[in-house]
Amino acid sequence: MSLAATIRTLVEAEIRFVVIGGIAAVAHGSTRITLDLDLCYDAASDNLTALACVLAGWNAYPREVEPGLPFMMDARTLRSAGILTLSTDVGPLDVIRTVQGVGGYEECKARSEEVEVEGIRFSVLDLAALIDAKRAAGRPRDMEHLKELEAILELRDEGA
Repeated sequence: MSLAATIRTLVEAEIRFVVIGGIAAVAHGSTRITLDLDLCYDAASDNLTALACVLAGWNAYPREVEPGLPFMMDARTLRSAGILTLSTDVGPLDVIRTVQGVGGYEECKARSEEVEVEGIRFSVLDLAALIDAKRAAGRPRDMEHLKELEAILELRDEGA
């Protein structure tokens, strides 16, 4: 399944989410290649149930857990885990309740932009928020990526 088809499934299931991480960076012009989709999701019960249903349908399983161990993808699992790094039938997917440097879903939604890909509209973290998140995470790969993201932001500011 393509990335657009994956996002379309989430949108059509009426799941409330904001795309964060590498795919959001690409939406803003980053040249980095990423293979996983990172989402910040609304932790309301109805949204957890809908998201868990879609993830279960994609056979979501924790990436760092030995295959074959008992794992139940349900709303309770999402509620109890702040971050899940998952392998799925549609590719690697990280679901995150709170983004460092930005906040939870409401804060991410407030600091997002709508984009359209293949006729489907969805929210991605805006460039300034993405920079805040990368800076707060502080991982070497994030710090390296900051240079490119800050340059993109500077070029946008100059063009405005």
